[in-house]
Amino acid sequence: MEIINEKLVTDAEAKEILEKRSKETEFGYEQKNALEHLRKYVKIDAKKAKELYEELKKVEKLRERQIIQIINILPKDQDDLRVILQKDFNILDESEVNLILEAVKKAL
Repeated sequence: MEIINEKLVTDAEAKEILEKRSKETEFGYEQKNALEHLRKYVKIDAKKAKELYEELKKVEKLRERQIIQIINILPKDQDDLRVILQKDFNILDESEVNLILEAVKKAL
């Protein structure tokens, strides 16, 4: 099998993709487990994830990978956000941190 294209997606988007594909074809063990996991743990739908992605893109210091992680984990406070961003947390100012946390709160 050849990889033609690669794109980062949120867990919510992956869940949507897998649910559509599950109607078209029989899944193998790994795909079934992935879909089951996503159904159990994803807290927002793909539409809200995309809206949150657009909101978080306004914080120019965040890279796409970081935005995806924020959407997947949905941090509730600064400590949760600090864990996600690890070494890059200190580059954000207070207003950017608050913008991120408010955007997440609205998405929930």
